[in-house]
Amino acid sequence: MIRPEHDRLTQGTESDKNEKGRLKIYFGYAAGVGKTYAMLDDARELQKHGVDVVIGYIESHTRPETLQLLKELPVLPRKAEKYQNVELTEFDIDGALKRRPQLIIIDNLSHTNMPGARNKKRYQDVEELLNAGIDVVTSMSVQHLESLKDVVENITGIKVRDTVPDNIFEYADQIELVDIEPEELLFRLRTGKVFKEEQADKITQHYFTKENLRILRELAMRKAADRISHDNQKESHSSEKMSNSKLLVCISSSPTSAKSIRWASRMAESMHAPWVAVYIDKEESIFDREEQKKALQANMELAEQLGAEVVTLNGYDVAITISEYARLSGITNIVIGKSRNRKTIKNFFEMDLEDKLISLMPNIEVHIIPNSNILRYYKKPWKISFLNQSFSWRDSIITSVLLIGASGLSLFQKILNIEEHNVILIFILSVLIISRVTKGYFYGIFASIISVIMYNYIFAKPYFAFTPLRKENYITFLIMLLVALITSAVTIRAKTQAIYAVDRERRTEILYEINKKLLVTRGLENIVQLTNEYITKIFSRSAIIYTEDPDKGGAGSIMAVNEDIKYMDTDFERQVAHWVYVNQKRAGAGTDTFSQAVAFYMPVLSQGNVLGVIGLSCLNKNYLTQNNRSFLRMIASQVAMALERQRLSDEQRLILIQREKEKMRSNLLRAISHDLRTPLTSILGASSTILENSETIEKETQNRLLSNIKEESQWLIRMVENLLSVTRISEETSEVKKTPEAVEEIVAEAISRIRKRFKDSNINVQVPKELLFVPMDGILIEQVLINLIENGMKHSSENPTIDVVVKKDKDFAIFEVSDNGSGIKEENFSCLLESYVPNREHSSDSSRGMGIGLSICMSIVKAHGGKMEFENKQGGGAVFRFTLPLDGEKNNVK
Repeated sequence: MIRPEHDRLTQGTESDKNEKGRLKIYFGYAAGVGKTYAMLDDARELQKHGVDVVIGYIESHTRPETLQLLKELPVLPRKAEKYQNVELTEFDIDGALKRRPQLIIIDNLSHTNMPGARNKKRYQDVEELLNAGIDVVTSMSVQHLESLKDVVENITGIKVRDTVPDNIFEYADQIELVDIEPEELLFRLRTGKVFKEEQADKITQHYFTKENLRILRELAMRKAADRISHDNQKESHSSEKMSNSKLLVCISSSPTSAKSIRWASRMAESMHAPWVAVYIDKEESIFDREEQKKALQANMELAEQLGAEVVTLNGYDVAITISEYARLSGITNIVIGKSRNRKTIKNFFEMDLEDKLISLMPNIEVHIIPNSNILRYYKKPWKISFLNQSFSWRDSIITSVLLIGASGLSLFQKILNIEEHNVILIFILSVLIISRVTKGYFYGIFASIISVIMYNYIFAKPYFAFTPLRKENYITFLIMLLVALITSAVTIRAKTQAIYAVDRERRTEILYEINKKLLVTRGLENIVQLTNEYITKIFSRSAIIYTEDPDKGGAGSIMAVNEDIKYMDTDFERQVAHWVYVNQKRAGAGTDTFSQAVAFYMPVLSQGNVLGVIGLSCLNKNYLTQNNRSFLRMIASQVAMALERQRLSDEQRLILIQREKEKMRSNLLRAISHDLRTPLTSILGASSTILENSETIEKETQNRLLSNIKEESQWLIRMVENLLSVTRISEETSEVKKTPEAVEEIVAEAISRIRKRFKDSNINVQVPKELLFVPMDGILIEQVLINLIENGMKHSSENPTIDVVVKKDKDFAIFEVSDNGSGIKEENFSCLLESYVPNREHSSDSSRGMGIGLSICMSIVKAHGGKMEFENKQGGGAVFRFTLPLDGEKNNVK
């Protein structure tokens, strides 16, 4: 018995909880080899090393040694549930997630949970724990591996029902082989150390025979050795060489297809190659019974579970369809099942599928898996497919009318003495038309037989009597029947192929249309709305799309087709969507996880991240077919690209905003360092002069210096007010909080503050007669007006006149501030609104360091979603104009 490496396991338990947990499997060839005991013994050692270990579920089978170890470890309480009036206990997955230990011990990985549980299988519980960042130690026997199910059944004669997908075994970070000699295991069984003695006697006679145990032991050792070999070859050149291989397995509704799927899975694993499961959907499949459809669905799910890509193709000739797909997809190996066929006349005229494939693809290896076991519960339909067709009044009436019409036209020909062979052509034409306009094979073949009978009755001598055919009519009647049958079959086949072609073209057209519209759609809400519209239209089901985890407050976008939408908008359904977000797997109706849910939920994945979850209603167990799921997956991939593109666009927008903020900060710093120097130097010089020459300085000179100090101090105060205004702009979005403000009040307050500084100022104001409310931050817009009016005062003549005009133009409010000065110099137009201009002594808007007034005005107006511009007036002076949107929502004004 191999002991675990404590360092490796504790290293995994100390990992970041945002990462996936580590999985360790104690692997053996049968029950009783000591897997559970080894698990608990090592768990005890880990606990001594300070690891937080919890027992999640252990099947002790009342073994004294196991029970003793259980007493030394903390045990998570089990969840009690009633099933068929019997109280059973199961592993509590919610309790484990809430407890969040470093390491949890869960026995019997292949166990099937009771009906109604969140997950159908225990290995799905383990996957959920691993996704939550919890390390798991578990156990399983070799006979429970899905790919070895048929092999074990052939060895022991017993069908294993509880299995684990091979990818779980391959995903495990550590595999520990627990092994004892078969003789020792048999001794343990006989002495009641594994099961009760009465159970042990029965088991040793059937399943646990010495020969069976030796073969199972060999299988377990080989599987463990393959795992070690695979790990050693991960970086070798041989694995790169094998990566060129690709397998294809043919599947159908026959349960024996499962054997081929498992064999292909084992082969793909040994070759480290990808593999595809292909189902050929022929026209006869529309007549499949319900159990055949369920069997096909089960086989597709098995292939998907074992890691295959499931593909459905349409075609009449299976061999030709497979060979064409194999050539296009680069298939190197094909796996098909082969049953013993009864000798029929058809065998003499038609090649077997495997012979046809070999002749069509001589360079591809074809592996034939014999299905020698005849399963009693599955009987291949012996009826001809057209007999399974349901009765249709429409098709019956059409057939009757056309046959009667053909008979009438033939009688009319007979009256006109037209040659008799034209009658045959008329009946064949009627069969052709019947085959074209009716559904299925039945009516075309039925019309072929009836037309021959009618020809014999009406047009063959003796007329209007069923008499044995004369020798000269044998060939005529036989050819007529064969031509009618062949014509009917070919017509129906062509019609079916046309239907399939239309269906494929429709799907391709839908995907193209969705992709085209998603490319031009901007905004998360618009993308979700467009996707919802298409999904509900295509599948005729209510749909819900989450773009944020419901557990974090994300509300789904719902589009209803009928009343079933009320069942989808519940706390339980949101819990299912949350599970899909966390585990990145599909769940809900028709799956093994939350199977009692009303809807089927599929994650929208991009680069390993969940961008959203799509839910489709499956009320009254109206589950999605495999084809529908595949089509939904294609749509989800298109939506994922659109959501990823939108996410990148949002990130780019935030980066641009951040750059703008950084630019504004740098401009402010440059402006402050440049413009503060002049007034501070002036204040320092004036104050120093007064202090140093207080006794000798003249009164007039002293007053002039003090006046300069006051003026420079007032300028510094105004600059600080400007800087405080900038801090009101949101740090995250460079936007402001807007409330409707009366324009008259904002303008009046700005002018009153200006007149306190410029008492003799001449300011003219013109505002709309009706009361105008504009969404704005009133303090910031007031500061803009103050800066613009003050700028006009400083750049005007000795008697400045300032005109302030406010007017409404459609959806915008326009503010204009004009002066009667000399105007703006032409060389300053390009940089007037910048706070600092390199290689210049002053910024373009400064008069003795006017400072950052105009640049801050520009920043404030842009933060309001407006625009600012300026121009020179005819006759002298300048006009500064800025606009603000009246709806408060526009971010760009063109």
